[in-house]
Amino acid sequence: MFSGKTFIVTGAAGNVGSALAGLLASRGAVVAAVDTYKPRLDQVVAALPGKGHMALSSYDLTDPAAAKALVAHVVATSGRLDGVGTTVGGFAMAKLADAGLDQWDLMFTLNVKTTWNIYQAAVPAIRKAGGGALVGIGSVAGLKAGGQVAAYAASKAGVMRMTESLADELRDEKIRVNAVLPTTIDTPQNRSAMPDADTSRWVTPTEVGEAMAFLLSSAASGVTGQLLQVG
Repeated sequence: MFSGKTFIVTGAAGNVGSALAGLLASRGAVVAAVDTYKPRLDQVVAALPGKGHMALSSYDLTDPAAAKALVAHVVATSGRLDGVGTTVGGFAMAKLADAGLDQWDLMFTLNVKTTWNIYQAAVPAIRKAGGGALVGIGSVAGLKAGGQVAAYAASKAGVMRMTESLADELRDEKIRVNAVLPTTIDTPQNRSAMPDADTSRWVTPTEVGEAMAFLLSSAASGVTGQLLQVG
């Protein structure tokens, strides 16, 4: 399905990122796996089937110059870039009385800024390859927020509006832009934070990764500007 194609996966040491990297590699893609947590990233990349994969741990995606350097390295190494699946991000909760602007800054930096930076850096390379896809992660909280997640929900809504805008902007260049909106993801971190929750209703990292892989694939060639709820 992805033979001859190269994809960047950000947050590749994380639960969803590692699942997505594995799915793409198992279907023939070369994966440029990006994460600042080097020990886990190296493990993820070592386990990927196929050849030519990259473990890239020295790029801070909050810095636009670093994002551009990352894309340049991937293209120089692999010869092309066909898409980006960006899973890097963060989550924080706080009541209005307890939250400061530092939480807003953190959520927008981790969720919005990193997505913007890697997309802006990647588009010229994807355009040169003849088109491709960008897929990010929003959240159902970006559709309707509950209590104590104002900063997080607002940042994810920002990713979602960015997705819609860029999809319209890049449509004629054969670059599709979509996002998945997971409900609660079944991760060790979430199980620890919510020990009494009903995990049977949670979505798995592989299920989220499968949705992202679909949107990166030619099977979704007619799909752009969509916010796909998962779970």
